Amino acid sequence: MPQPGLGVAVRLEGLSKRFVHGAKGEVAAVSSVSLEVPAGSLMTLLGPSGCGKTTCLRMVAGFETPDAGRVWIGGRDVTGLPANHRQIGFVFQNYALFPHLTVFENVAYGLRVKKVPAREIAERVRQVLALVGLAGYERQFPNQLSGGEQQRVALARVIVVQPTVLLFDEPLSNLDAKLRVQMRAEIQRLQRALAITTIYVTHDQEEAMAISDWIAVMNRGELLQVGPPHELYYAPRSLFVAQFIGRANLVPAVVTAVVPDGVTLALLGDACRAPSPGTPIASGSRVRALVRPEAVGLARGGGAPGIPGKVAEAVFLGEKSEYGIEVGGGQRLTVTTSDPALADLRPGDAVTLTLRGELVRLFPEAGA
Repeated sequence: MPQPGLGVAVRLEGLSKRFVHGAKGEVAAVSSVSLEVPAGSLMTLLGPSGCGKTTCLRMVAGFETPDAGRVWIGGRDVTGLPANHRQIGFVFQNYALFPHLTVFENVAYGLRVKKVPAREIAERVRQVLALVGLAGYERQFPNQLSGGEQQRVALARVIVVQPTVLLFDEPLSNLDAKLRVQMRAEIQRLQRALAITTIYVTHDQEEAMAISDWIAVMNRGELLQVGPPHELYYAPRSLFVAQFIGRANLVPAVVTAVVPDGVTLALLGDACRAPSPGTPIASGSRVRALVRPEAVGLARGGGAPGIPGKVAEAVFLGEKSEYGIEVGGGQRLTVTTSDPALADLRPGDAVTLTLRGELVRLFPEAGA
């Protein structure tokens, strides 16, 4: 969890929400979620569709009322306040721009509602359009803009009213792959430049890893783990988090000995030393070993010390190559390498694998 001394901008305390879904009756969308968002940070709510992340965001915004729990923003209990009294800015998935208004009028809309003087409106809109890279677009209409430009207008309209908290609901899902990468970098740049506390919802783990200070992983309405991206990637506390964050090979293994600061394993016909799983474990225990693709060393040919294998699938991705390697016991491992000398491996080629044991994580065998 975030360090207590960082200062908390948003606090969720035991939030729960249920909805009625036809024949299913009442369904728990969110169950007892408690979360602290440090001031000035970007926290991503990450999980599959229907996991409750957008419902959480809407309760923070004031668009949904929790059945139980409290929402605090800036040290103030806002649970009973309407959205327009929470000092939040909400960026929607579909931009929500007014098609009949120009870029200037769209961005100025919130300021006019607040009855800000016209001269101040003009200056603030000019500044924020320059900030998002749209200086000179004031007289354009939304239908004259690209998807990325429309998203920038939506960002400008939210930023210009100077909210204390920014909320994003899947803001890049309507953009093509290249533009998504560009816009996530732009959102990260703006968030850091303005130091606005931000809660960002996405189902895309790569997007979450790229922009977040903190990630909160959700599934089936529950909060499973919160931490910085590298912690969730390298030290997941559950199989769900391990498999949802990044690529994961899960390999059956047996603990052959418990040693100081770790265990030794027998897996794939080889021996490996790995960190302790964090819970008591005995020699002879059957476990599942999480092996990330980049934790596997790859060498051309067989006969060398290590795990013998055969290339079953080869994908060249430019800066790296990804291989599906068949090993003993009917297992297939996904392996990545950035070594140009290995970029020409083809299906059927013999290879030898070695494991970086310090990066292996252990989980109990199913049913154990």
